Amino acid sequence: MNFSAIWAMATLVVRELYRRKDFYVLFILTAVITLSFGAVNFFNEGGIVRYLKEICLALIWLSSIAIAVMTAARQIPDEIERKTVLPLLAKPVTRTDVVLGKYLGCLLACGITLLVFYVFFAAVSASKDSTFQLVSWFQALLMHWAMLSILIAMALAGSLVFAAVSSNATIVLLATGFILGILRHLNKVALMQPEPMQTILYTTYFCLPHLEFFDLRDLIVHSHPAVGWWPILLALFYADCFTAFFLVIACVLFKRKAIG
Repeated sequence: MNFSAIWAMATLVVRELYRRKDFYVLFILTAVITLSFGAVNFFNEGGIVRYLKEICLALIWLSSIAIAVMTAARQIPDEIERKTVLPLLAKPVTRTDVVLGKYLGCLLACGITLLVFYVFFAAVSASKDSTFQLVSWFQALLMHWAMLSILIAMALAGSLVFAAVSSNATIVLLATGFILGILRHLNKVALMQPEPMQTILYTTYFCLPHLEFFDLRDLIVHSHPAVGWWPILLALFYADCFTAFFLVIACVLFKRKAIG
């Protein structure tokens, strides 16, 4: 494993993201909506503050998921289409190095993006709400980043299965919506189903990553104190397991992919 090559590719991914307009458009959109809400006279009302925080955090989540999936989905296909992957692999760089370098770059880029979003929103929120829990915000950001790491690995693996970047991104985004919105209730639905549908639903429930585990927005919305660090560490380990699983799939698929 060539760590210097992995790091070099990662830095290129970060530079590429901030040369594109995706991040700036989504950040400006989120900032405008957040500042518009913050300018409303009734922002100091407790219930309204929580409601507006929830809306702004939902925008941050949607924007970060879109950035993570789209950035990861186009990495390897763009290299193959531009044929820049051929001279890259001619150097002492393996295909595994390429996958890991792309993953690390996307992860760092999304981490910087999240930091910008959260710092901006924290500044606006702190100016309107005196109850600011710094550790809770840090935990929410950390778990959010862990969730994005799974999506990045998933999109990288998908980019080696689906021919078009748009198809891969659409499928991963739809899967993310299903996981966040429906998967948490699938075990209850399974109880009401006959066999073999019950077994199929239970298998789906336990095999797919539960991204809702990483949603700590309520800590910020309701100004709750920080949770214990053991659950956080367990959730991070859970994220690492699924991330490693999808990265292994991506490495295996890339090794078998004909490039020419």
